[in-house]
Amino acid sequence: MKNLYYDVVIAGCGVAGLYTALHLGADKKILMLSKEDLASCDSMLAQGGICVLHDEEDYDAYFEDTMRAGHYENRKESVDIMIRGSRAVIDELLTLGVRFEKNPDGTLAYTREGAHSRARICFHKDITGKEITTTLLSHVQKLSNVIICEYTTMTDILTEGNVCQGIVAKTKDGETLHIHAKDVVMATGGIGGLYEHSTNYPLLTGDACQIAKKHGVELEHMDYVQIHPTCLYSEKPGRSFLISESARGEGAILLNHKGERFVDELLPRDVVTKAIHEEMEKEGTAYEYLSFENVSEDTIKSHFPNIYERCLQEGYDILKEPVPIVPAQHYFMGGVHVDSRSMTTMPHLYAVGETSCNGVHGKNRLASNSLLESLVFAKRAAAQIEFTQKGRKEHESNYHAACC
Repeated sequence: MKNLYYDVVIAGCGVAGLYTALHLGADKKILMLSKEDLASCDSMLAQGGICVLHDEEDYDAYFEDTMRAGHYENRKESVDIMIRGSRAVIDELLTLGVRFEKNPDGTLAYTREGAHSRARICFHKDITGKEITTTLLSHVQKLSNVIICEYTTMTDILTEGNVCQGIVAKTKDGETLHIHAKDVVMATGGIGGLYEHSTNYPLLTGDACQIAKKHGVELEHMDYVQIHPTCLYSEKPGRSFLISESARGEGAILLNHKGERFVDELLPRDVVTKAIHEEMEKEGTAYEYLSFENVSEDTIKSHFPNIYERCLQEGYDILKEPVPIVPAQHYFMGGVHVDSRSMTTMPHLYAVGETSCNGVHGKNRLASNSLLESLVFAKRAAAQIEFTQKGRKEHESNYHAACC
């Protein structure tokens, strides 16, 4: 066993963990853990985009769209915080170098997805998550006060008197680490790895939720799991390939085996998923179809190049034919309960991103709210950590930084 000492330890290197690190002071000694390699995080997989308040007149509509999609089980305070914090996040991402699509006049281009009453989603082709994550990672890797350890898994937390004191982790070589820290941030993602068919990486197995439950940290809505309507149907094992909802936002339509439309493609995800399952049962089939017949070739190749190439690899040319699709597990709206500052019910323990449940999504997440929610509340976690660590001695006799 090895003892390490830091100001903050962050379990997870997706957008939530990275954004937290970027908003902590340079005086903080920070350790970040990645369960596998840095590329294997679900933030890399987000296709459609990231929402933003289009303008002040859009507030009521955006708020209502989020609430309606969440079946009005959303925490209103959290929805308000996310929406009002959205423009600052987008502006900062642009400053950091994220290449959102723009119009000829230099203004941001917006796309639309299901359950949105208007176009308000910023995007980079159909790999928005990868663009944001790699940009944030490049900035974190330049920070002299941050150390990143790959292939290192959080297995437990260290506690004393029901106060979080750090985490227990295991390296790829099997070495156990006791990482002592003033504050701990859990950003380990969702639970897709527990499902046979999921758009998530298999490594996402709800680690933070299991650890929280063990220590009596409050969990919330553990049964709120979102199924994405349109994943590429394949009999091959492994992660399901998602076909972004923004494809339907740009005009792609759902067809049954008779070539008939059977649902409004822009309804909330759970409604569309239910309609697809019902059509599959009625027809006795294992999949239905998504057709790009109403989407221009230029839009397909410029907005959806990754989807176009992946479908070609599977033998389908979406410029000429519909592609078979099936719903698959996609997102977890529940998780470790946190307040508006991303604090769990245990002092000095935080949760951000899909690991947390701050109530933004309610029972069903509105498309492209995930990246935004992660960033807004990661920033708030960092701000709270900075606040709680103020006034502490900068150097403690038994306190030192070390790397693994």
